Amino acid sequence: MIVDAQGAQDRIRVATALLQAAADHGVTLAIAESLTGGQVSSSLVEVPGASRVLVGTVVAYATRIKAQLLGVDAAHLERTGPVDRDVALQMADGVRRLLGADVGLATTGVAGPGPADGHPAGTVHVAVVAPWGQRHRELHLSGDRSQIRCATVMDVCELAVGFLRNEGCVPRS
Repeated sequence: MIVDAQGAQDRIRVATALLQAAADHGVTLAIAESLTGGQVSSSLVEVPGASRVLVGTVVAYATRIKAQLLGVDAAHLERTGPVDRDVALQMADGVRRLLGADVGLATTGVAGPGPADGHPAGTVHVAVVAPWGQRHRELHLSGDRSQIRCATVMDVCELAVGFLRNEGCVPRS
C-alpha cells in the first residue's frame, strides 16, 4: 500500500482540529467505527495529547456487534441493514453511552470494492451525537477502498468539528 503523504497530513490536521474543539469545550469523545476499522481513532491518537479527550473506540465491523454491543435496534438493522442514517446515529449514541463520553462519533457504510447490502461502494453514513444534539451526513464517495475509508475519516472528523463549534456545545461542568 502506498501512503499518500498529503492525505496523512490532512487526516492529522482534521484530527488535531477535532481534539482541540473537544478540549476547548471540555468534552470527551468516543468513536464507533465500522468501515473505517479503527482509522478514526488511529488518526486521533497520532496527535500528542489525544488522551485528554478521547475515551475509546469500538470497532463494530460485524452487524451483530452493532446491536449487541452498541445497542443499535436489531429490528431496524434487519429491515435496513447497517448502511443507514439511523444506524449511524444509534451507533454514535450507543458508543457515547457505553464508554461514558460526552460526544459519540460513528462511521458505517460500504468501502468496496463492490456493493454490499444493496448499496454501491462509497455509500457511507457518519454521525455525531451528544445529549444536546446530533448531526448526520450521507456520503457518496468515489475511489478505491482505501480512498473511501480515508475520506470517511476526514468527513466524520470535520462533521464533529462543525458540530462542536456551531451547535451551541454544552460543556461539562
